[in-house]
Amino acid sequence: MDQKPKNQFNILSNRKATTHGDYYTGTLNLSNMSSVLIDHDTAKIDLGLIHAKSKIERGIKFTADQEEVAEGKTYYVVWVAIDQNEHGTYYAGVTACPMVINHETRKGWKNLAFHVNRMDDALKRRIKVSELGEVEKEALKALFIEHNQEMWENSSDELKDALLNS
Repeated sequence: MDQKPKNQFNILSNRKATTHGDYYTGTLNLSNMSSVLIDHDTAKIDLGLIHAKSKIERGIKFTADQEEVAEGKTYYVVWVAIDQNEHGTYYAGVTACPMVINHETRKGWKNLAFHVNRMDDALKRRIKVSELGEVEKEALKALFIEHNQEMWENSSDELKDALLNS
């Protein structure tokens, strides 16, 4: 019975005060937002990404100059908004953005504005995964199906088409 709890996608919350700090202007309601980390052919739910506190980001000094981490490894952050319709819960908004981390030098690069804009796109139920390669798309699709087959089946054809390998 010592099973570690499995990470889950956040499901809609009806709580009123779910924004950061109790301020409502200029804040994002993240109660139905989850995040996925893709490391080449592996995708896993990592809610620490929402606040830039995931395991791979800890101890990393981020820079705006991508050249400073030219020898780094590329990871993808995928923002996932969950919603419900007449068929049930589904993956409503899915967007991806890259980040590069060199663990040896403890430096990383990501375009913070791009990450925030993509998070906003996911919250607005948009599908934007063009940054992902075929291997990464397959890993994300496999995670969605493995996590909850019914949610995948309830998801839009736009999402399914976007995650098909060319």
